[in-house]
Amino acid sequence: MDEMAQLKERVKKLEALLSFVFSDHLDLSKNIRMQDGRNIQVGRGTGTRIGTATDQKISFYGVTPVDQPATVSDASGCTGDADDKVNLVIDRLQELGLIA
Repeated sequence: MDEMAQLKERVKKLEALLSFVFSDHLDLSKNIRMQDGRNIQVGRGTGTRIGTATDQKISFYGVTPVDQPATVSDASGCTGDADDKVNLVIDRLQELGLIA
């Protein structure tokens, strides 16, 4: 590779780095892997969101990601019985993978 091509490649990498440093967001195209014992710290002011729309999908502990589950009061088939509502809450938590 000639000197000019090397310089162009270095400028391209530098521009990508500067874009990362000065941008207000980070677009990732790879998985994130965290070392054991690391934490996610968030601000204490206005709070932090995970998922910014109800149709964005998320899951925990390896289950299939789903969009935001319906509330129990809106769930179809709920007779209003306390046991039915508890079972629906359990279903919603299992759907997200928060409980087994």
